Amino acid sequence: MNIPDNKPQQTFFERIRRRFIGVPRNINEPSLFHKISLIPILAWIGLGADGLSSSSYGPEEAFKALGPHTYLAIFIAIATAFTVFIIAYAYSRIIEHFPHGGGGYIVATHTISGKAGVIAGSALLVDYILTITVSLASCGDAIFSFLPPAFLHYKMPFVVGLIILLVLMNLRGVKESITFLAPIFIVFLITHALLIGYGLGTHLGEVGPVLEKYRGSMNQDLSTIGFVGIMAIFLRAFSMGGGTYTGIEAVSNAMNVMREPRVQTGKRTMVYLAVSLAVTASGLLFCYALFSIKPIEGMTLNAILADRTFSGWPLGGVLAIITILSEGALLMVGSQAGFIDGPRVMANMAVDSWLPRRFSALSERLTMQNGVLLMGAASLAVLFYTNGSVSALVVMYSINVFLTFSLSQFGMAKFFSRIGIRTRGGQDTSLFISLVWLSV
Repeated sequence: MNIPDNKPQQTFFERIRRRFIGVPRNINEPSLFHKISLIPILAWIGLGADGLSSSSYGPEEAFKALGPHTYLAIFIAIATAFTVFIIAYAYSRIIEHFPHGGGGYIVATHTISGKAGVIAGSALLVDYILTITVSLASCGDAIFSFLPPAFLHYKMPFVVGLIILLVLMNLRGVKESITFLAPIFIVFLITHALLIGYGLGTHLGEVGPVLEKYRGSMNQDLSTIGFVGIMAIFLRAFSMGGGTYTGIEAVSNAMNVMREPRVQTGKRTMVYLAVSLAVTASGLLFCYALFSIKPIEGMTLNAILADRTFSGWPLGGVLAIITILSEGALLMVGSQAGFIDGPRVMANMAVDSWLPRRFSALSERLTMQNGVLLMGAASLAVLFYTNGSVSALVVMYSINVFLTFSLSQFGMAKFFSRIGIRTRGGQDTSLFISLVWLSV
């Protein structure tokens, strides 16, 4: 006797959707959150790549801005590492006091006002849209720089394909997408550890002569342009390298995907991010100075450095290419922060009725499907509007990044000031750090 199957038949499109996105998750499974949440290492890959990938262009812009005054690169390297740790500490305090995520939007809303929160949230959303677009456009530039000019007209379709690929992966789930991208992150870490470690190690004997040369250059500048002139060059170069600090805030925005204990996981992730970014960015600047790197048309400073560092190695040319390609690939991984954090900012704003409530709803895969789709569509629109111009995208990107930074730290300064008054100065250190960040 045949028993009729009451299971509804899937349509062709439903079968395709299941194939690419996956089957629905069982929300009654006790260990479900444990399976989809992120441990510190995975959070570092998914969220820290946005910050770490900025070392591909931030230190280079700062070094180029120095012109012939390259002796200042050593001070820029020290200031860069110091700034990274200051910002990371400030955001670690946000993690402690606002452990449910939302970052700048939640901080500005609760410490300044609802209107300030809307401004911060809107800037964050634009920031994450541009995170996706500028990262993938830069990735396309890096990869197609190794190809003949005849292939350049394929760059835009390539970047469009990357955006669609990341949308599909994030519809499957955050953890699945990060696991897929993890090998790229690991290759970047290994190649750049070799680049910086070997570069510094083989030139330690030249530190003395280099410092003596730089001392002569500094004395010459002091006698010609003076201390004020030197400081002006230093501050301009430091500001031109401001892109190095983008992405550090991503961890505080996505706390709700962290594995319990959530605060400890978030703070550990922030430590991984701060150390890796500070070492990479400052290490590259030190290498530029020790190798006396000079810009060459059509090549990045990192490509020149890799070529010179690995020139004596067996298959050194191949290793140099892998090193630079890993930078382009890491930019793709860095764009993942936009797909993780953007929908969560939308969800927080939807709860406060600034956006439609559907943006706070989870899909059957327990992802913020509407937010992911909107982030992907907006990124495509910005890509076509700017024709993939990284220079145009970076300007738009920086405005929104530092607007959010400033609002969140102003809010934290007010927050710590109130707590300090009630506890007779118990939060003086945190208040001081927030004020230092605002001055930076």
